[in-house]
Amino acid sequence: MRSILPKFLLASAVMATAALATNNALAETMVNVPFSFTVNGKTCPAGRYTVDRNLMTGVVTLRNDDWKRGFMWIAGSGEPAPGDSRVILRFDEQGPVHFLQTVQYGNLITARLDGRTKETEVGPTRVVLGR
Repeated sequence: MRSILPKFLLASAVMATAALATNNALAETMVNVPFSFTVNGKTCPAGRYTVDRNLMTGVVTLRNDDWKRGFMWIAGSGEPAPGDSRVILRFDEQGPVHFLQTVQYGNLITARLDGRTKETEVGPTRVVLGR
């Protein structure tokens, strides 16, 4: 009868390596939004937000430290240049109300989150850059 200890140690090492790879697959930046805004029907307060991008899946997450959950979207290629490394939140302005339009993380960008198209867009757009 063979010992299962070597197999157990190997499985533990594989799981630890996978966990490290998952942690390294996330890119994160902070964004300070100086106004409240609406996204997916939820009003979000002005403040500091974290934008995460999973480098393997292209999933972008917007969260505030006060929330238990955040918003998640799939980002794909679009208007950003291939070498663009900025993190940008774009908002539609309708008077004092702001609606999150898109989230750009590097060369990936979400689809329009406000349900509009360029053809139906009215009013100014406000841009907030990440650091």
